[in-house]
Amino acid sequence: MRDDLKRLVEDDEPQKGVGVERLRAAWGRRKWLAVLAFVVPFVPAITLTFSVPAFYRSTALVLVDRQQVPEAFVRPTVTSELETRLQTISQEILGRSRLEALITRLGLYPGLLQEGRNEEVVEQMRKDIKLELKTTDITGQGRSATTAFALSYRGLDPQTVALVTNTLASFYIEENLKNRERQSTGTAEFLKVQLAETQKRLDELEARVSEFRRRHLGELPQQMQANMATLESLNTQLRLTSGNQIRAAERRDTLTALLAEATSTPQAFGGPAGAPAAAEPHAGRLARLHQELASARSRYTEEHPTVTRLKAEIAATEWEPAEPTGHSGSAGALPNPNVFRLRETLSAADSETKLLKAEERHLRAAIAAYQARIENTPKREQEFQGLSRNYESTKQLYESLVKRHEEAQLAESMEQRQKGEQFRVLDPAVASQSPAAPNRLRLSIVGLVLSLGLAGGALMVAEMLDTSFHSVNELRAFSIVPVLVSIPRIVTEADRLRRQQRFRLAAAGAMLGLIALAGASYFIGHGNEQLVRLLARDGS
Repeated sequence: MRDDLKRLVEDDEPQKGVGVERLRAAWGRRKWLAVLAFVVPFVPAITLTFSVPAFYRSTALVLVDRQQVPEAFVRPTVTSELETRLQTISQEILGRSRLEALITRLGLYPGLLQEGRNEEVVEQMRKDIKLELKTTDITGQGRSATTAFALSYRGLDPQTVALVTNTLASFYIEENLKNRERQSTGTAEFLKVQLAETQKRLDELEARVSEFRRRHLGELPQQMQANMATLESLNTQLRLTSGNQIRAAERRDTLTALLAEATSTPQAFGGPAGAPAAAEPHAGRLARLHQELASARSRYTEEHPTVTRLKAEIAATEWEPAEPTGHSGSAGALPNPNVFRLRETLSAADSETKLLKAEERHLRAAIAAYQARIENTPKREQEFQGLSRNYESTKQLYESLVKRHEEAQLAESMEQRQKGEQFRVLDPAVASQSPAAPNRLRLSIVGLVLSLGLAGGALMVAEMLDTSFHSVNELRAFSIVPVLVSIPRIVTEADRLRRQQRFRLAAAGAMLGLIALAGASYFIGHGNEQLVRLLARDGS
């Protein structure tokens, strides 16, 4: 009894290596379960890993050559960002018609085509094409610029993959040239149309300006100073004409008085028959009148009445004959020539007065017209400013369009000669020697780790669900009743044979199951492109 209590106390003390012993004991009991849990997932995983087809990827590096002609000489009309144009070109190249033609020509995706899944074929090829931009930092500007881009494609046959990649690269080069030429031509055509419309509008405005100037000639703002000077000149002429009218009226009054005096005192200019002339001699009177005229001119102007009267008397005296044409014995008197000359001078004075009055009316009418022009000038100035503003703005727009159209034509010629920005294949795609997908080593390691984890988990679950005691120590640890004796398991020869037979049957069944799993996995994985793409989600 004392020995049993001592053994119980020793069993209750913690022993080193208990965990390892329990693990070894569990492995001894459940090793075939763990092996089966490991082999069942591992065999299909390895079979799938090495039975799926390999995918190859080829990459072509395309360099972006900048404009060969300096922009200081020719400004390009294609000013969109390179990244934006690349996206646009990609959308055009990855269009349905372009990809379907390429798929049909190179015989891509035969499996999907046989199934009639044309939509999935085009979409799958878009997923297999990859575009990656290569940027370079521009020092001092704080931004990066795209200097090249890598174009890649993946597929089953490395030679076909390289051919498809190079074909796509050539598509990008051709499409870029076409797009730039199309944009430059479109810009030139647009500017040409705008230039024609602007020229037509400019001609219309120019005709309106000319018509306005013609219709309002003399009332334009730039003619204001000339109108003011002309009005001042007309006012001066009017003042002179008014003065001349006054002097003409005075001269007419003087001539009228002289004529009345000549007709009322005929002795002074020659008397009737038989009466000797009491007047002074002809030469003496003419000399006296010239002397009086010179004296009057020294004191008065030419328009003074005294000067006018003396000039009229001198004219009459000069026409008067030196000797009387009649004699004392004549029966009647001849007309006095002085009276005749005075009447002619008076008639001339009347005509001059009429001309001066007519000139005054003309001057007043002209003054009124110029005053109306000056008064209308502010109104015409506003109208002309609005018209000329439209004309000048349209003219500036026309000149700007002419300059831009010339620049667009130069840019179009540059693009047609392929001197603008263009793409150039720097490194063409070559057939890859190593597959890009799947990564068989990584998949094998993942399958191994998962299988080991599943085996360990199955072992732990089986041990947790098993409530039986497998050793005396477990029973002693569970119960406080002392264990007095343990009976070992008795295995007969018949039991051993039956056990071997069951093991062989189980092993054969497991082997057949594994072979079936491996065959099914191979059948699923062989030629399964979708599974490879699913396993290679990283895009490799």
